[in-house]
Amino acid sequence: MLHLLHEDGSGPVVPLDLVLADERRREGRPWVLLNFVISIDGATAVDGQSTKLGDADDLAMFQALRTVPDVILVGARTVIVEDYHPVSLDAERRERRVQRGQAPAPKLAIVSGTMSLDVESRVFSDSEYKPVIITGIHANPGRLAMIGDAADVAILEELNPHTILERLSDADVVLIEGGPSLAGQFVAAGLVDELNVTVAPQLVGGTSNRLIGEGNIQPPANMELDRALLGERMLILRYLKKH
Repeated sequence: MLHLLHEDGSGPVVPLDLVLADERRREGRPWVLLNFVISIDGATAVDGQSTKLGDADDLAMFQALRTVPDVILVGARTVIVEDYHPVSLDAERRERRVQRGQAPAPKLAIVSGTMSLDVESRVFSDSEYKPVIITGIHANPGRLAMIGDAADVAILEELNPHTILERLSDADVVLIEGGPSLAGQFVAAGLVDELNVTVAPQLVGGTSNRLIGEGNIQPPANMELDRALLGERMLILRYLKKH
């Protein structure tokens, strides 16, 4: 069970109740939050997969946070490496969303400049929950044609965080799940309002990407610690953009 790390050591807490009670509001654009799991030394994956860093507490928080957004945004490489499937929520989470005035499940949007996605992959397997592919004007026409009606496609004249959010302007909240390059672009653009990060008690080493993988952020983006949770093994932190 997760416990709040306050002076009184309060807890346990229910992740779904906790994250749905958080206020997320941004004038003029969607609220953008990141959710990542990292090792103590900052690795975002083991053997290329983030799931190998997680445990039951991280999974509970991951599932809770997926209940919050209108759109889940992810890069094509992460979709391929993690073998993404259509967004699926259990009955309780779907009902909680409907009670909040949201669609039963968030929309999945995939950013792909090169259109390297395979139309036969699992992410396209549910025609009821087709993803949106966000790409640029230089996307390969042949690959676009291969997608057919397996996804909705948005072609942007410029493919960057600002234009992506403009395309997703109907959303109140956008959750970015990866990868580090996409997350880094949004941080560098000053468009990240919230970071949820699970710290796994592992030292990984190697060449795994860090949480932010898009060069240096100048000036550094300042965040404030809003909440700390302690699980059986994991430390789960919530940071908010400092104004």
